[in-house]
Amino acid sequence: MTNNELLSIILAAITALVSGVVGSFALMRKMALAGDALSHVALPGIGVALIYSLNPAIGGGLALLVGAILIWKIERVTNLNTEAIIGVLFAVSLAAGGLLIESEHELEEALFGGVATVTVNEFIAGVAVAVLSLWFLLRNRHALVLSLISKDLAKTAGVKTETQQLYFLLIFSITVILGLKFLGVLLMGSLIIIPAATARNVTQTLSGMLATASCTALIAVLGGFAARALVETALGPSIISIAGLMFFISLLARRA
Repeated sequence: MTNNELLSIILAAITALVSGVVGSFALMRKMALAGDALSHVALPGIGVALIYSLNPAIGGGLALLVGAILIWKIERVTNLNTEAIIGVLFAVSLAAGGLLIESEHELEEALFGGVATVTVNEFIAGVAVAVLSLWFLLRNRHALVLSLISKDLAKTAGVKTETQQLYFLLIFSITVILGLKFLGVLLMGSLIIIPAATARNVTQTLSGMLATASCTALIAVLGGFAARALVETALGPSIISIAGLMFFISLLARRA
């Protein structure tokens, strides 16, 4: 195992921890499917980056951040909910990405990921962003939950709900960016949502849900890397398959 491969596993593990926390709040905000669709907004940015021979992660990341701000702004100006706005952007982004990315191999990699190595600079930047995102979510978890229960109650308590919504969309987008190289735009949303749904089945408290979702995502990611090394399976599908298996196990545990 090379140093770059080891760095990629560590970064993927940290991304899994953040994904579990982000996914828990997305599930509570009833953004499960919409959140999964949000990751597709990266496709046009990836396409433009490939055309100009730039790092696809940079192009996809910029597209996601612009998309998050656009969703927040449209939601404020119109009466549309977040899910509807994300649905429109999802369709447009998918079409635009398909037009911009001409190579079938590049399109497949953008959709399903599979790159198992990162550079030292990518690792440092990824860890810094992940730690910052995790710190923000845990520090503001009570405000986020309060805004879920009642926006009016949250405003009474001094919580700026509109600002919280923007920050959450940005954190969600950043988390997707962290996992683009490993899982692609199609599967990264699944790593955010499936572990959270698994935790929802077997826990009753917010702290328990956050911890269980993060551990589930971590096991799925490490298991995916192990499967890739041992039996040479595709990295992204392996990770999500393990996460899906754990979800169905949680259903049986809930019934029991």
